[in-house]
Amino acid sequence: MSKNQRAVSHHEREVQELREDHELAVAYLREALQALDDPAQRAGGLLALRTVADAYGGLGHVASEAGISRESLYRALSPNGNPTLKTLLAVLKAVGMRLSVEPVGAH
Repeated sequence: MSKNQRAVSHHEREVQELREDHELAVAYLREALQALDDPAQRAGGLLALRTVADAYGGLGHVASEAGISRESLYRALSPNGNPTLKTLLAVLKAVGMRLSVEPVGAH
């Protein structure tokens, strides 16, 4: 790596890819929301939602758009967070998405 190049972290690259490819961000969040249903994967799902918030203006901007404090959003999207439905819906709306329902399998 030359002196003028700086290493890009995995997180920075992920945020850049999600910012540049809306369909990727949608698929990424779809998987993240499915992870919220599994207690063993919930932390990863919340961190994925936080990553998408980073990609779509940063947590401060998304919190402002969602009508909540930045500190509350940090807590809600932390590995031990437990966002309310209201917060989840507001964050999704702030990043240009919405919650949807689909069948789990044969009923």
